[in-house]
Amino acid sequence: MDILRRNTDYALRAMVNLAGHYGEDPVSTRDISQSEDISYELTCKLMQRLNNAGLVKSSMGPNGGFVLSRKPAKINLAEIIDAIQGPLSLSRCLLGKNVCQRQSSCPITVKLTKLQKNIGDYLESITLSELLHHQSPKKDKAKNKRRRK
Repeated sequence: MDILRRNTDYALRAMVNLAGHYGEDPVSTRDISQSEDISYELTCKLMQRLNNAGLVKSSMGPNGGFVLSRKPAKINLAEIIDAIQGPLSLSRCLLGKNVCQRQSSCPITVKLTKLQKNIGDYLESITLSELLHHQSPKKDKAKNKRRRK
């Protein structure tokens, strides 16, 4: 079982791509799709969700596309995951109150709650800026090649 869905992985890649273009002109959906090997149709849907969540801004027209709504250092993984698939939860019992009758007396819930918090804190601590600095050299070369055109 995957904890992060495939669409979430694609959205994370698209957001790192936009982080690499922060401060530049908008990046088209087609460019994101091609450089990240995501189908164009799916990229459109993901960008719409990210836009609705306020993580990106869109602009129309021949030079239109998407830009991050904030600096890459101000957008974290938890926000992106929430926008695409909702918050991660280790167990149904951690989703909220009244999900399980045993929740208040369950010894497992105590430990899972602590783990859930650690995961959430960790995902909130990772920013797009940090991910951008761990990008592979192959992607960096492709990005520089596009800039020279």
